[in-house]
Amino acid sequence: ELKSIITDGDIRRALLSGFGLQSSIFVIKTNKPIVASTEDSVEQIAERFNEKIRIIPVVDKQNKVVDVYFRDKRTHIAVTNPLFDEHEIELLTECIVTGWVSSAGAFVTKFESMVADYCGTKYAVSCSSATSGLHLALLAHNIGPGDEVIVPSLSFIATANAVTYTGATPVFVDSHKTTWNIDPNLIADAITPKTKAIIPVHLYGHPADMDPINEIAKKHNLLVVEDAAEAQGAKYKNRMVGSLADIAVFSYFGNKIITTGEGGMIVTDDADIAEKCRVLRDHGMSKDRRYWHEVVGYNYRLTNMQAAIGVAQMHKIDNIISRKKEIAAEYSKHLEAIPCITLPSNMNWADNVYWLYTILIDTHLVDVNVEDLMQVLKQNGVDSRPVFPPMHKQPIYDTGLTLPLCEDISQRGISLPSAPDISDDNIANICKIIIDFIETNQVASTRL
Repeated sequence: ELKSIITDGDIRRALLSGFGLQSSIFVIKTNKPIVASTEDSVEQIAERFNEKIRIIPVVDKQNKVVDVYFRDKRTHIAVTNPLFDEHEIELLTECIVTGWVSSAGAFVTKFESMVADYCGTKYAVSCSSATSGLHLALLAHNIGPGDEVIVPSLSFIATANAVTYTGATPVFVDSHKTTWNIDPNLIADAITPKTKAIIPVHLYGHPADMDPINEIAKKHNLLVVEDAAEAQGAKYKNRMVGSLADIAVFSYFGNKIITTGEGGMIVTDDADIAEKCRVLRDHGMSKDRRYWHEVVGYNYRLTNMQAAIGVAQMHKIDNIISRKKEIAAEYSKHLEAIPCITLPSNMNWADNVYWLYTILIDTHLVDVNVEDLMQVLKQNGVDSRPVFPPMHKQPIYDTGLTLPLCEDISQRGISLPSAPDISDDNIANICKIIIDFIETNQVASTRL
């Protein structure tokens, strides 16, 4: 028998007003439910929907629920979203019940241990974001004012910002035409007597070509920091990303391969560097004397609640990555025959995890504007993202450089919905929108 209808909002408000997880659900005050009868027509039921009423149960003469009608006009396919289930809820609840919600707690060390084991590194240091992780990694290696750090221009701004935080100067290098990552062949020309480090970025889930980068670094005695924010689980020559350089950093922002909401992780095989990162992360506090600070540090800690989510996410990371690869294969199946579309690469030495499935539109072959395509997708309830603008063109780093490859990739690139729970039918529909848009513009271009 139908007693009431309770929404997630009702439960949230009840918890905020003092009720607990063990409280009876019947103590929650709700409005009288809007219901339909088995004798009502579809038209009559439809009239009862509005912006607030989106679920209507259908009851029989005994007031028992026999069906449910749903209506939601807010159709939207996101570029990506996290994949959560009862495991995250269970571990989060444990944090709340036990009171271990801040940066101390068993989940922090467990999450660090799981990531280190997964990457094949000796140490992992959790932190508040990948940006803070890059900052700590550079500080721990004494990068500072007067130094230069080589970075790819085609990356999210955080890669260069972390360099700037230390007082050092980012030096921008163009992209490789196939992988879109930093071109190893251009790094040597960017090295000066001030150069102290290289930060290759594994862009959109495809590993950078690390062997030649490490060879250059060894020759010039340079630090190598992997910015692996977008590529946890990717492999380079059967070696796991994160284990390919002196130190590496991952991101656990809400849109990454796995997430803790916000968060990051530093991985390394160097015990001294790991310890320096921990001290700097925790306000520079001495490990031997509480509230004693011998260096200026930062509050870059991850909470136990975030780490609890991370532990749950690590249990499903292989399934997430497997689905990411299936999604990429499904997109490629529909788009590979379109001459003006360049698909994301997967070099024979790489294992791409396709964080975001990103394509390039060849505007020389077809009269298509990427921004117009994004607008058409949006009109059809499909979100998308442009490729990152090159950092050397950003107002805060405007260098006057011309780096043609990354500039071209940025102008022609678009990232498509890549959430692990996207359906193959949705992928097919997205591809149809893209193909129809391109074919329409091909006709227009031909007529001109």
